Amino acid sequence: MNARLHPATSTSAPLRDRLQRPLRDLRLSVIDACNFRCGYCMPADRVADDHGLDSSQRLDFDQIETLVRAFVRHGVSKLRLTGGEPLLRRGLPALVARLAAIEGIDDIAMTTNGTLLARHAAALRQAGLHRVTISLDALEPALFARLSGDRGRIEDVLAGIDAATAVGLPVKLNCVIQRGVNEDQVLPLVGHFRGSGHVLRFIEYMDVGSCNGWRAGEVVSSAELRERIHTRWPLRPLDPQYQGEVAQRHAFADGAGEVGFVSSISEPFCGDCHRARVSADGQLYTCLFAAGGSDLKPALTQGQESLEETLATLWAAREDRYSELRGAQRSQARDDRRRVEMFLVGG
Repeated sequence: MNARLHPATSTSAPLRDRLQRPLRDLRLSVIDACNFRCGYCMPADRVADDHGLDSSQRLDFDQIETLVRAFVRHGVSKLRLTGGEPLLRRGLPALVARLAAIEGIDDIAMTTNGTLLARHAAALRQAGLHRVTISLDALEPALFARLSGDRGRIEDVLAGIDAATAVGLPVKLNCVIQRGVNEDQVLPLVGHFRGSGHVLRFIEYMDVGSCNGWRAGEVVSSAELRERIHTRWPLRPLDPQYQGEVAQRHAFADGAGEVGFVSSISEPFCGDCHRARVSADGQLYTCLFAAGGSDLKPALTQGQESLEETLATLWAAREDRYSELRGAQRSQARDDRRRVEMFLVGG
């Protein structure tokens, strides 16, 4: 069914879940494959190269457009394209152009490892992509290669950042620091990107999925990182830009930009979470730490109105707050429940 026949530009009554959280953001995975094998997401010894979906199992562009229109009807205005590695999805700029034309979408972003960005940045910007977030956990070439499962080159990522900048795509950089793994990269990363106009964000290593062997002892808290950076380059806190912003923002006192900290382990923020995640095969996940999803494809095949009804029912039943419950137990120990893998929902 062609979604273009159903414009649906005005929103329905805002949805609220059982904790009165609205639905505002959609993180949409366009592919589950990735050209990296990062240890905390898709370790090579746990995820085979031929894992996952074939192309016939992924939502096609018509289905994706219908799905996004249904989410917009329920209040979504921010859309993030994820993977896997989204730049592996053939024809991605054409999809971006279709989604950018949907009235009600105010912001379209993409999360990528950046290695393929240099060749696609101009087309994505022309299609209507607003900004890009690049995962970057090290600057030192040998360490970067090792963290990517020996599949990435830091030079390619830096070229992608330069290409995005050249075409006017704002860049954020996400860095996951693991104790004993890449702690020594914190100050080099900050020093490299200070004053560049790019925003560097440090994300606490999270117990997402079941294949990364997460251990609480490998978490470096935002407070520790903030103090380490502040000692070298003094910081001052900034006010949130909007309710539910996940990163705590700090400006460099000398005016050389800002740095952010995402503290899902040490300072859970479930109470303000207004994000839905949909996998490349149409599974809705209402929490990053969910054990399972809800298949949207049956409703999707019946049309946009059916999908809107299904979304309303699923969101109204939502009561996820895993990180807060973990914190309330006063333990960072991982439980044994199986969770959706990060590479299926893009983090």
